Amino acid sequence: MPSTSIIFGFLLILLGVFGYGYGALNGNASLTALIPAIFGVLLIAFGVAARGKENLRKHLMHGAVLVGLLGFLATASSFLKIPALSAGTAERPAAVVTQLAMAIICLAFVILCVKSFIDARRSRTNDV
Repeated sequence: MPSTSIIFGFLLILLGVFGYGYGALNGNASLTALIPAIFGVLLIAFGVAARGKENLRKHLMHGAVLVGLLGFLATASSFLKIPALSAGTAERPAAVVTQLAMAIICLAFVILCVKSFIDARRSRTNDV
């Protein structure tokens, strides 16, 4: 699971860097485009720490899934606030696409983590 956290962290960093780069090319660079990268750095930090601290792995991975859940909730909730999205037009379409991509990446990470937690719990109960 720490490897999954690191992989998804790199995906979020790439998303943030590409989003910022796209904005810079169009003259609309904003530091908020790097928000996915911040979440990515946190996921990588949790993943690397979980690899190194076997006795804290469970807690660190729960922290990572919390970061993923917060990332999903923060971006998914923004879609509820965009009335133009339902009309098919958005003021900043690249930002909307980046938010959607972050929501999907974070949701996929959370789902994989929950599945891993369930599988770990089942394997522990089968061993006893």
